[in-house]
Amino acid sequence: MELRHLRYFTVAADELNFTRAAARLGIAQPPLTLQIRALEQELGVPLFHRLSRGVALTDAGRSLLADARIILEQVDQAIQRSRSSARGVIGRLAVGFTVSASFDSLVNGSLRAFREAFPLVELQLQEARSTELLRELRGGRIDAAFVRPPLSLTPDISMEVLSEEPMVLAVPLNHAHAGRKLVALRELAQNTMILYPRLSGRGLSDDIVEACRNAEFEISLVQRAPQLASAINLVASGLGISIVPACMRDSRADAVRYVALRGNPLVARLAIAFKTIDVSAPADNFLSLVRARAKQ
Repeated sequence: MELRHLRYFTVAADELNFTRAAARLGIAQPPLTLQIRALEQELGVPLFHRLSRGVALTDAGRSLLADARIILEQVDQAIQRSRSSARGVIGRLAVGFTVSASFDSLVNGSLRAFREAFPLVELQLQEARSTELLRELRGGRIDAAFVRPPLSLTPDISMEVLSEEPMVLAVPLNHAHAGRKLVALRELAQNTMILYPRLSGRGLSDDIVEACRNAEFEISLVQRAPQLASAINLVASGLGISIVPACMRDSRADAVRYVALRGNPLVARLAIAFKTIDVSAPADNFLSLVRARAKQ
């Protein structure tokens, strides 16, 4: 039994007239009659009573018609799901992001725009450090990740820088620089600094250390925080000062002040990382959306 047999049968059952059914199917009546007879022979039961004018369904025909409609509907749904999956309008998308990236308007706007554009795609989010997100990418557990370069990449992972933003000074409310609008790096020489760990390769902490050396002083490191958000909480507690991406300047506004660095000597880059092969259709749609928004 082929699907076309069931399609021919259901149209004939709707019309109860082989001539009208053949016209509706766009074929001649004799081939339709032959197909119906072939189906009856395969089943071993008559499906129609042949009348002087038209036909009528037998009990077997009525039973088959109910099942045939279900089968054809399921086939049509399977076809539509397959086509939708190929276009990326259904499926699953897992996106990772660092804590600091979650403060970035490009990240939040892209996630919101994707959910609105592809409401049938299941969107899963994961927050972790950049190096952990790269491991998740390599393992296939996420499809893309917003990360903070520089990072060491393997050949199976690609990364595109989306934006750059200035780094700003974060100080407690009672700090001498809390009321300033601009501070030069060299003015931080007598302060204890809170940085974040370098897990592999060169990171933002290394850029800060190098920039301070260029300003002719060595950082007095009091603590390494697990991540950027933790550094801000430590600043709020009065443990020291830190330098963080400008997108985080609203974090802990109750206890931390953010001051621009003179000349913007430091920048934080935001990038998106993704696998170089086997990119899913939803992931491809997401990457296209992010790239477009980054250019706006």
